[in-house]
Amino acid sequence: MEMESDTFDRLDLQLLSALEVDARASFSRIASVLGVSDQTIARRYRRLCAQGGLRVVAMRDSYLLGMDQWMLRIRCAPDSAAAIAEALARRPDTYWIGLASGGTEVLCLTRPRTPGEHEELLLGKLPRTPSVVEIRAHQLLHRFYGGAEGWLRKLAVLTDEQIAALRPAADPTPGPARIEPEDEPLLAVLERDGRASYPELQRATGRSESSVKRRLAALRASGAVYIDVEYQPEILGHPVVAALWITATPAALHSVGEALAAHAETAWVSATAGPSNLVVTAIARSTAGLYAYLSGPLGQLEGVQHVETTPFLRRVKQLTYPVPR
Repeated sequence: MEMESDTFDRLDLQLLSALEVDARASFSRIASVLGVSDQTIARRYRRLCAQGGLRVVAMRDSYLLGMDQWMLRIRCAPDSAAAIAEALARRPDTYWIGLASGGTEVLCLTRPRTPGEHEELLLGKLPRTPSVVEIRAHQLLHRFYGGAEGWLRKLAVLTDEQIAALRPAADPTPGPARIEPEDEPLLAVLERDGRASYPELQRATGRSESSVKRRLAALRASGAVYIDVEYQPEILGHPVVAALWITATPAALHSVGEALAAHAETAWVSATAGPSNLVVTAIARSTAGLYAYLSGPLGQLEGVQHVETTPFLRRVKQLTYPVPR
């Protein structure tokens, strides 16, 4: 794949893909694997941050940690949707927020850390907002694709050997996915900057550098925490993003979910409660490309009964906020 951009090229795509494999890999290690100089990688990284919206942040894996996640569909008065989306984006328990349906609907993923957070949002703030017309809350039941599995790997710009050279060493006996109270100072730094240096983490936690390294490695090996990358899909030549609400027959739910996870166009696939039983984030080069996916690979899946397509008009928040514009 070549990047359709006058600013970014294939090396930038390879760098993004390398960060998706191990976002804390040193510039020297990435440079060695990609066959360029350290200075080149450092320069490309800074440019991607400044012009491509690149951010590296730690994420708690809600699915592995057993934490509830919800997808909210909030129908609003047209002149208020943007303000509601911005207000939701400022909350620490939200991510992947976008305006859809011509600017009359806000789509929002939430990851409440306590039942109180969820109830306060759904039973308190949103219903009391006069311009909110309807709220549909869909609990996520099973993840087929997403989390630590990023979409860039589907573009296959790195060889298997390059991926193996970049992948962090695996702990042969990873512990259970669990975050302890004493991990919070460490995660507070990494949730702002997933590439924070070990001396920075040492100062924030009061632990020794070796202790910080061991604990972060253990958190990553268990799957409780992963280091994720966000960027603007437009720089990859894929500006069209849509949420797909799919109804599959109950007997075919799992097989359809697994098939969707393997499609090149899907960045996130989850089973969900509600009128539809699958929700997908699809990424395409154009509206014609989205149509080709809907009428082709998706349309040909056995067991799919109904598909509702909700194109994103504008992304308000990905992993962090504010999103550079």
